[in-house]
Amino acid sequence: MMDASESPSRAGRRPRGPGTRGLLRRAWAFSRPLTFVGGAMLLTLAATMVGLLLDPRVITGVPAWLKPAKFAVSISIYCFTLLWLQTHVRGRPRLVRLVAWATAGALGMEMVIIAAQVVRGTTSHFNAATPLDSALWDAMAFFVVVVWGANLLTAVLLIVQRMPDPAFAWSLRLGVLVSFVGMSVAFLMTTETPKQAKAAEAAGIDAPIQGAHSVSVEDGGPGLPLTGWSTTGGDLRVPHFVGLHGLQALPLIGFLLTGFGPCWLRQGHRTALVWTTALSYLGLVVLLTWQALRGQPLIAPDAATLGALLALAAVASTAASVVMLHARRTIQKEKSS
Repeated sequence: MMDASESPSRAGRRPRGPGTRGLLRRAWAFSRPLTFVGGAMLLTLAATMVGLLLDPRVITGVPAWLKPAKFAVSISIYCFTLLWLQTHVRGRPRLVRLVAWATAGALGMEMVIIAAQVVRGTTSHFNAATPLDSALWDAMAFFVVVVWGANLLTAVLLIVQRMPDPAFAWSLRLGVLVSFVGMSVAFLMTTETPKQAKAAEAAGIDAPIQGAHSVSVEDGGPGLPLTGWSTTGGDLRVPHFVGLHGLQALPLIGFLLTGFGPCWLRQGHRTALVWTTALSYLGLVVLLTWQALRGQPLIAPDAATLGALLALAAVASTAASVVMLHARRTIQKEKSS
């Protein structure tokens, strides 16, 4: 029965969530470095929007400030996602802080270099044209390895961490592992292309550009809107992007299965579905890498690529159907017994 001093509207009002400010306060209290860098990237994004409007320069075929804008979004999402993942790790505060500081510091420095090279009017990745460019590129490569190692350490921490729901736990672990594979694709971009090596050998000098996003075509050619992914050749940024965002996609699947899955899906079935999704997602990353390495644009798959994609979809859907069917039969047996 409602208290006389309580109005009907107040009695029926649902409690509000913490709101954006509350979430930021919690994030800051848990991990200052990741919160700082994640928030700073949002301010950086705003600054790059101004640059895109006012700066007419073009670098490798795209507006000069587009690359730092995309990196600002990516780094911010990564920092806040990693922070959230770390809240599920208990009893290892030093390792958690190590991952946070290493990741935030490395990503922050990488963004500084990217922005500085835009100000200088040149590229940041693969650029070894001058001693300064080469030193900055080497520094970026080091920072990427730091983030890569911290990502792997996060996976280890989550694997050894006991959690109440196995399905959700495995969605976190497998999400980090798939993102680790996605990060690893970037190493394929850092080696000299045959054309670069041949030109450098003919000139008797080190190649001024060492590595490329694209395969079989030059970077900076025709590309998809916003992403810039090549439409005339392979592009390793595609599997790199898809793999990285397994960090968000797979935990989301685990969250939906745990919180909103049908009641007849038991714990073991939910876990099996998480594994099925993760292996299918990993298969997609491998397939996209194979497509890119063959110099094939994302939007122009050949028969072999389409066949592999259909096979992957068929295996994934069959495995998921088997799990669902087993779950239904299990609940029917329990009801009839």
